Amino acid sequence: MRKINLIPLLDYIDPAFCDYQEWLQVGMGLKEEGYDISDWESWSAKDITRYHAGECTKKWATFTGHYNGSPVTGATIVNMAKENGWTVAPHLPDRAYGWDDEIIADEEVIIDKNWVEGREIEDPGDNWNPAKDLITYLELLYDSSDYVGYVTESWEQDGKFLPSKGKFKRTAGELIHALSECDGDIGAVLGDYNPDVGAWIRFNPLDGRGVRNENVTEFKYALVESDCMPIDKQNEIIRKLELPVTCMVYSGGKSVHAIVKVDAANYDEYRKRVDYLYNICRKNGLEIDVQNRNPSRLSRMPGVTRKDKKQFLVDTNIGKSSFAEWQTWIESINDNLPEPESLR
Repeated sequence: MRKINLIPLLDYIDPAFCDYQEWLQVGMGLKEEGYDISDWESWSAKDITRYHAGECTKKWATFTGHYNGSPVTGATIVNMAKENGWTVAPHLPDRAYGWDDEIIADEEVIIDKNWVEGREIEDPGDNWNPAKDLITYLELLYDSSDYVGYVTESWEQDGKFLPSKGKFKRTAGELIHALSECDGDIGAVLGDYNPDVGAWIRFNPLDGRGVRNENVTEFKYALVESDCMPIDKQNEIIRKLELPVTCMVYSGGKSVHAIVKVDAANYDEYRKRVDYLYNICRKNGLEIDVQNRNPSRLSRMPGVTRKDKKQFLVDTNIGKSSFAEWQTWIESINDNLPEPESLR
């Protein structure tokens, strides 16, 4: 047993959605609990719109452990994380924490990642049919009338290539028909892409008017991606967790992208289910970028190349058949897992 590590909890607090007071309170809480300014700086930098280098340093020096006369400690960060979906372990009372409370956690997992041997992904080799990969992906994830967002154009910033806004006005049915008749030339259907960079696709259907979260028409899927361990171990953990994966794609880089069923009725339920999903993944070694939570998020598109590596469809329809079945299974196999708050 030990004091809880506040750093993983920061993944549940998106600085882009914090007001000025909340941003300060996170910094104060970290300082009060003995963390380094670099922890606050790294978290703050995730808000690329408002982040300014050096601002954290100026504020850090002024922190006294109080804000407007009220104490600010690690408990403040815990409560903020809970409001954004973090679930407490059973040995932690599910309540608001007092300023002087000692916060302890017992970290329990389904899988011991130290004993995961790994499962290699199989390269499709010379018989790879890129157009077929993409057609299969489209058929599994979308209804024929769904608008699909995809990106083949990219731009360079500080030596890194980033995706453009992309296209969003064609339906899955239209794309499948065109790909079926393109004689393997995906570029003729989607537009040419930079083979050193690859291409992307949005896994949730859109309304044909834009690519933001408000343009998502159904909250069907979430992205599970973790590049902090070898690919073969990522692959095995995803399978051992029985995640309800519709499509698994090799990114052509350091990770596989698992498109996981969440089947949420609305955005609020989507956020709760994704937070629950990510919490289970984290406990089992899959550290996931908090930005992956967005329902309009881009994922790697199967059927293209990236620096001489294929972005290909690794597998389809693995794990449990639905989010509800998976959640029931998770809760039944280990009574020590964190109990989720209501997901409806």
